[in-house]
Order: sequence, then C-alpha cells, then structure tokens
Amino acid sequence: MGVTPEEAQRVLANADCLHDERAVAQAYDRLAQSITAAYAGRNPLLLCVMIGGLHATAQITTRLQFPFELDYLHATRYRGATQGAGLVWKRQPDVARIESRDVLVIDDILDEGHTLVAIRSALQGFSPASLAVAVLAEKRHGRRAPGAHAEFIGLAVEDRYVFGCGMDYKEYWRQLPAIYAVKTA
Repeated sequence: MGVTPEEAQRVLANADCLHDERAVAQAYDRLAQSITAAYAGRNPLLLCVMIGGLHATAQITTRLQFPFELDYLHATRYRGATQGAGLVWKRQPDVARIESRDVLVIDDILDEGHTLVAIRSALQGFSPASLAVAVLAEKRHGRRAPGAHAEFIGLAVEDRYVFGCGMDYKEYWRQLPAIYAVKTA
C-alpha cells in the first residue's frame, strides 16, 4: 500500500488545508493551558503514543512549565494504510511507572477510537491514580467506538483522510505544521 514520494507530493499539492499553522499553534497553546490547570503540582506521567503522537507531544510539552515525567507507548492499527485493522502492540510502558500515578496520554487524532480504547484498557490494568487523553484533533463523525473519548481536544476536523501534525498520508507528511485533507474526487 506504499506510495512513491512523487505520489505523496501530488497528494499534498492537491490537498485542502483544514487548519493552518497558526490555528494549530493556537490549539497547542490552549491544550497546554488546560493540561497545566489539570496537572501542575501533580507530578504526572505523560505518555506519547508513537508515531503519530510524537509531534503533538513535542509541541505540547515545550509549552508546559511544571515538572512531569515523559515516556511512550507504541500501538498501531494502520501500518501505513488508510484504514485500520487489528491492534498491534509494539511497546507498552513499564507498569511500575504507571501504578498510582496521574497519567496523561497524548496522541495526534481521535478518529473512530478503537486504538485509543485498547490503550486505555491496557493502561487501566496498570492501576494509575487517574488516566486522561489529550489529542490535537478530533474527527467529527458518528462511527466512534464505544468508550472512545479524549478529555483534552485541540481542534475538530472533517470526516476526511487528514494528514500533517503527526498524522500521515501512507507514512508521509507527518512533519507538516498544518492539518490537510486528501482531496476527494
């Protein structure tokens, strides 16, 4: 299902910009303010969901002015495709770092939420004091998995295939500072 760099370039050239760099930066500012209000003084553990959450985690954590620990987990359903499949765990964080801690999971997008539900379930098994999720974007549609939600949401996006800000188009364009949608035919 891979594409060539030339095909990826064509997709970007024809894509619609849903949220420009300034709107995304403002969303990160709002997320950081909300997270600070909720977690300052609580010594939380922030968990980056790799690979998509790397961009959001970096952007949010540079805006936080309180002490926290940072770790990551890696679970995927996409494996370079545009539709999800079964969950594959690549790395779960150490239970000793989670038990009795306030944990905040940071990811790029809440779409249908099947991956997020599986992540929450696994982390709840590690007995955190609290568990919440922050996402840069939430896709608006009616296909949400039961129990899929985020406590901190930066932006809403249309029900289209989106990329940029950690989200990829077939493994390309995660690095873009704005959120784009693939042009529909």
